[in-house]
Amino acid sequence: MENFIDEVKSRRTFAIISHPDAGKTTLTEKLLLFGGAIRAAGTVKGKKTGKYATSDWMEIEKQRGISVTSSVMQFDYNGFRVNILDTPGHDDFSEDTYRTLTAVDSAVMVIDSAKGIEPQTIKLFKVCKMRGIPIFTFINKLDRVGKMPLELIAELEEVLEIDAYPMNWPIGMGKEFLGIYDRFYNRIEQFRVEENERFLPLNEDGELAVEHELQQSGLYKQVLEEVELLNEAGNEFSEEKVLNGSLTPVFFGSALTTFGVKTFLETYLQFAPEPQARPSDIGDINPLNESFSGFVFKIQANMNPAHRDRIAFVRVCSGKFKRGMTVTLARTGKTLKLSQSTQFLADDRSTVDEAVSGDIIGLYDTGMFQIGDTILVGKQIYHFNPLPQFTPELFVRVTAKNVMKQKQFHKGIHQLVQEGAIQLFKTKYEEYILGAVGQLQFEVFEHRMKNEYHVDVKLEHMGSKVVRWIEGDSVDEGLNSSRSMLVKDRYDRNVFLFENDFALRWFQDKNPDVKLFNPMDDDK
Repeated sequence: MENFIDEVKSRRTFAIISHPDAGKTTLTEKLLLFGGAIRAAGTVKGKKTGKYATSDWMEIEKQRGISVTSSVMQFDYNGFRVNILDTPGHDDFSEDTYRTLTAVDSAVMVIDSAKGIEPQTIKLFKVCKMRGIPIFTFINKLDRVGKMPLELIAELEEVLEIDAYPMNWPIGMGKEFLGIYDRFYNRIEQFRVEENERFLPLNEDGELAVEHELQQSGLYKQVLEEVELLNEAGNEFSEEKVLNGSLTPVFFGSALTTFGVKTFLETYLQFAPEPQARPSDIGDINPLNESFSGFVFKIQANMNPAHRDRIAFVRVCSGKFKRGMTVTLARTGKTLKLSQSTQFLADDRSTVDEAVSGDIIGLYDTGMFQIGDTILVGKQIYHFNPLPQFTPELFVRVTAKNVMKQKQFHKGIHQLVQEGAIQLFKTKYEEYILGAVGQLQFEVFEHRMKNEYHVDVKLEHMGSKVVRWIEGDSVDEGLNSSRSMLVKDRYDRNVFLFENDFALRWFQDKNPDVKLFNPMDDDK
């Protein structure tokens, strides 16, 4: 038993969040490098070399240089088992990201030092804050000229309304970037020097304890002044505040040159929370509880194009997972045997035999699982709290260009819809309509249909619509019009697609007995 508790306590599961291009995937790569999980870190934009980032395995990601699905990676470091979830930074995929944030215990926010806090970062940050997730901040790209560090800290505190504590402080930037002044470890870490010369100790007064040419630099004097200012006027470090999400430790570095990443990882592991209890309809489920439970936060089709497989990503919330165990699917009450399971290093998967609370495992899915499903062992059936759902705003009609490929067309649509990024609706004439939060999802859908299912599709844009579901099973077909289109979702529930808010209000005034609802409102 002790062994189980120790195992759970050694788990650190976090998501990396940021605005596109802030360097999130590069940072993930470098962390994996320290964990010995990959031999040579790739970068997202590495077109010529053919070496792409490990976490970007889908063809479209390689072409565009952006991450569009959340990847999961696992490695061991200093006695900890680290699970990283790399999330897509691109705005249109925020739904996937929000769901991913339900499966982690802390988040690392990457900020581009030249751009500061960007819109997408604010959105994701708010979700973390709302959920009380501890946030660690990594300010990246110091090897380029960016905003002044004091300005970045002030922006962080003002825009995100969180206290910040710089764990280290940059000495210069861009071509004059000399390294970081480490407040936590009381040393200076030099940039671009030999490994054995990298760290210089500091004395009790916070000045260099050894003679060094750095002392002659104006930047050194500047850093001493700035650190003094931080010590006097800045926030105090409080582990408690870090854990409740009201204080963010800030680290400076350059992921591309691997500078400051190791220091960040080691410090992060000291303060990051171990697996936390998860709320359910019978109260919080303790991670140290011995009976197994977990929930599906993501479904991904075709991670292995050769096999056309689907993987359900599960966060283990309590107990121990063993391959071959029998679990109950809470939604249906049916039992199933989990004989095929996998752990991840992006697309390089190995079979996993055991996993404990905090780990992320992949289960082969034959169509049984839905996003948000609870799986558990034991007589008592309960459900973890529902995951955030998003109402689609943009709509397209979709048809197969080649009528002979109807079978692949239907199969492709149904599988990709289960991943949750796009939603499917059908008209009474059996036409397919897709809804999504942003345009990029349609492009990814079209690309994957062509590459993975070999079907060319035609997308006819219908513009934005206001979606409302209808309470009850029956609805008057006569209410269907061009401004209020009556369709069914993939669960056969009746849905209206209204042309705009005005058409929705007009409809409600005319038909007060038809009860409409938006599933998003339930969460708020």
